[in-house]
Amino acid sequence: MLTSLAQAVYLVAAVLFVLSLAGLSKQTSARRGNLLGMVGMGLALLATVVLAADQAERSVLVTLLLIALVFLIGASVGTWQARKVEMTQMPEMIAMLHSFVGLAAVLVGFNSYLTEGTDAVHLVEVFLGVLIGAVTFTGSIVAYLKLSARIKSSPLMLPGRNLLNLAALVLSVGLLAWFLAAPSIVPLLLMTVIALALGWHLVASIGGGDMPVVVSMLNSYSGWAAAAAGFMLGNDLLIVTGALVGSSGAILSYIMCKAMNRSFVSVILGGFGAEGGTVVASDKDYGEHREVSAADVADMLKGARSVIVTPGYGMAVAKAQYPVADLVSRLRSSGVEVRFGVHPVAGRLPGHMNVLLAEARVPYDVVLEMDEINEDFADTDVVLVIGANDTVNPAALDDPGSPIAGMPVLEVWHAQQVIVFKRSMATGYAGVQNPLFFRENTAMLFGDAKEQVEHIIQAL
Repeated sequence: MLTSLAQAVYLVAAVLFVLSLAGLSKQTSARRGNLLGMVGMGLALLATVVLAADQAERSVLVTLLLIALVFLIGASVGTWQARKVEMTQMPEMIAMLHSFVGLAAVLVGFNSYLTEGTDAVHLVEVFLGVLIGAVTFTGSIVAYLKLSARIKSSPLMLPGRNLLNLAALVLSVGLLAWFLAAPSIVPLLLMTVIALALGWHLVASIGGGDMPVVVSMLNSYSGWAAAAAGFMLGNDLLIVTGALVGSSGAILSYIMCKAMNRSFVSVILGGFGAEGGTVVASDKDYGEHREVSAADVADMLKGARSVIVTPGYGMAVAKAQYPVADLVSRLRSSGVEVRFGVHPVAGRLPGHMNVLLAEARVPYDVVLEMDEINEDFADTDVVLVIGANDTVNPAALDDPGSPIAGMPVLEVWHAQQVIVFKRSMATGYAGVQNPLFFRENTAMLFGDAKEQVEHIIQAL
């Protein structure tokens, strides 16, 4: 009876998860999507507790106490971290959460092998679950270390790195054959070590310029790891949930790759990027850049009819979204048309800029995607580039030899005047120079973005 009830609740939770994803597809319905997902997860947890208590060989009370203890520990740590983390740290936090899913899949796989039967189908499920989980675990840890600047964001360039990855996969296939022919813990352990090394090397070889793709890619991996764990545990909801996360992460990876004009394979095999915040030397003479003050920018904005703001990760670091929202509100109240142009890979996480702007209560209708606003720059008086770099680099269109050649970018240079907010002339995460900084209609406003925007507001 309880098992049937739990399965019915699982079905309701699965529907809620689908509706949650549908809600998250738009800013206006994202809050509802989050709430539906929370309700679905609550129901799933409740059904799992009831099912575990019903199937437990030990006392139901003991089972419930053990689950409550684990839940209390997890909820306490999760709440503490969620309250502590800054919005700028969201990408690395998500990467770390992906590593937990991968580790869980590895532990479930070993437990399932040691406690369940050894039929061929189950052995394949265990092997693939541990393989995907191990790759996700170490890959996510490397992504966390790169995103949090604990290790260099530039790609690890080992000799024959693609052959090393291929060799790891070939060895894993051989170990699978051994595992099926003569089931034992030895091939499973050997494959786990290889998969852990493969996950580490895969992400270490991807540079900072591809980090948005890496985050969505690991999101997909964690979903498939969860689905594999669902097969091993015979849990339908875990299979459905894992498939939803895995497929949505894969779709998001495709969207990110398209926005960067790169294939998924090229990201895995040839990630580019350099250490963020460095000033690169170039043989090409771009000329001298021009500097302006906050008061100068305020004067430009006073005479402007239309303004476009293109945010980047620098805005997140400076926590400038609130004064930017205030500036936009003041300009709009004085009759100036102000909109935001957001690149699909702005920041280190898909949708990062949209979340920051929503947090500062910027109206959704003035936040436009790159494809929606690119044709409007030619009719714009002033563009404020706040913390963006690679996503506004004209070299992507003008220089076939650039690492970001072919990448669709926000064509801000077509505006009458471009103001770039930066701390220095350092490069972005692609590690390439930006000719925009040296154009005649571009001026640099150096300093902390939040402070400079506040100075502009004061001057206005």
